[in-house]
Amino acid sequence: MSLLSIRTNKSKGIIQSYQSGFSTAYRLVDLVLISLLYFSLLYLQQLDINSRSLIPLFVCIVGYMVSAEALDLYRSWRTSSTILMIRMTAVAWLLTGLVTLSCAYFFAHLIPYPNRFILTWLLGLFPVLTGWRLLFRRLLRAYRKNGHNTRTAIVIGSNKLAYSLARQLEDNEHLGIRFAGFFDDRDEQRLPYELREQTLGSIEEAIEKARANEVDYIYIAMPMSAEQRITDILQQCSDTTANVYIIPNFFIYNLLNSRWQTIGSLQILSIFDTPFEGPNHILKRMEDILLSSLILTLIALPMLVIAAAVKLTSPGPVIFKQTRYGLGGRPIIVYKFRSMTTQDNGNQVRQATRNDARITPLGAFLRRTSLDELPQFINVLQGRMSIVGPRPHAVAHNEEYRKLIEGYMLRHKVLPGITGWAQINGFRGETETVNKMMKRVEYDLDYIHSWSVWLDIRIILMTLFKGFTDRNAY
Repeated sequence: MSLLSIRTNKSKGIIQSYQSGFSTAYRLVDLVLISLLYFSLLYLQQLDINSRSLIPLFVCIVGYMVSAEALDLYRSWRTSSTILMIRMTAVAWLLTGLVTLSCAYFFAHLIPYPNRFILTWLLGLFPVLTGWRLLFRRLLRAYRKNGHNTRTAIVIGSNKLAYSLARQLEDNEHLGIRFAGFFDDRDEQRLPYELREQTLGSIEEAIEKARANEVDYIYIAMPMSAEQRITDILQQCSDTTANVYIIPNFFIYNLLNSRWQTIGSLQILSIFDTPFEGPNHILKRMEDILLSSLILTLIALPMLVIAAAVKLTSPGPVIFKQTRYGLGGRPIIVYKFRSMTTQDNGNQVRQATRNDARITPLGAFLRRTSLDELPQFINVLQGRMSIVGPRPHAVAHNEEYRKLIEGYMLRHKVLPGITGWAQINGFRGETETVNKMMKRVEYDLDYIHSWSVWLDIRIILMTLFKGFTDRNAY
């Protein structure tokens, strides 16, 4: 659960990101390392240094500073993951590299050095920019773990959410946040049994400790329904110098890619959202176009052979077209090699079962090996599907399960896929019980929540090794 730092702004009720006291030093270190590497390479390659030498350095520094500021790279990373920090650094470096190389190409007459020098310099920057951050983070965490550079924190509210926060603070000593206890106005008998000993007093006593500068962080863990009470506490906290945080009880929802958005001066939090917005959408689409084009080129001949075999072994069309739900729950037409004697595509669609009489002998082989799915790479190229994503179900099944499984339709926040996280984890083929479908949906939502290009690659590789055949596929 993320923690939201609230800082009072009397002119506008907006949420601002917290700026670390180290931010200026971080900027200086980046500037020094970028410049030091640049001039070191010039010296090692015995290249002349003149006034034009500063042009690529200036472009790189400006590009990196703008990218880093846009990505909020110079904020406090005390409570953020190392992976996220490295990812943001990598994005800033990549954007900087693109800008610098573009300038080197289009304004080559202004730059006195060959492109291979600029490329070598830029490639060397990534390990330098990430390396010093990792080293400093490790040293800072060790320093905090030994009791230095620490902050004292209390929690207002004694409940499960507050307990979870306290456990996280105690289990992550490297954060340098020492938990000092809970404060709650309720009688001891109304408090959870396991929190009674650690509940040190009333909320007023908590505020007094903050006024006496005995507390650095105040975390408010109260239900959102207690809006007026939270407002009163925040007003009292404004008379202290403590950093105040609200832990919203959004855990009651199945958060899916929640993120802050801005409408004018108002900030809103999305609860159910798609990971494929902006650059992620472009990245995912590029991945699908490149891979589907390559795969279709490789499987063109096998698809012709399968098409001829389907046509020769049973009457009916080669391609079975079925309406399914795509992105946003909008109907799409999905292609498959026909594997049955019937073509169900209405309000009643019966799933294939073991020894199903509708399946042709060739169809049984195609379904067992997933070869009947090959035409769906055309769907991917058309933009109706993705290579990796939740498997699309027949419209009749969607309408059935959306009434039985909470959050079922959230799987349509992304394009449906040929293979997916659920399929490589054993939930492929028939889902004869609601529990099996629930597990499939659980994996689908986990994929949407955790999406990355690397996860897609992992799923594709696992599909190659174990995803084409399955005992549940018939």
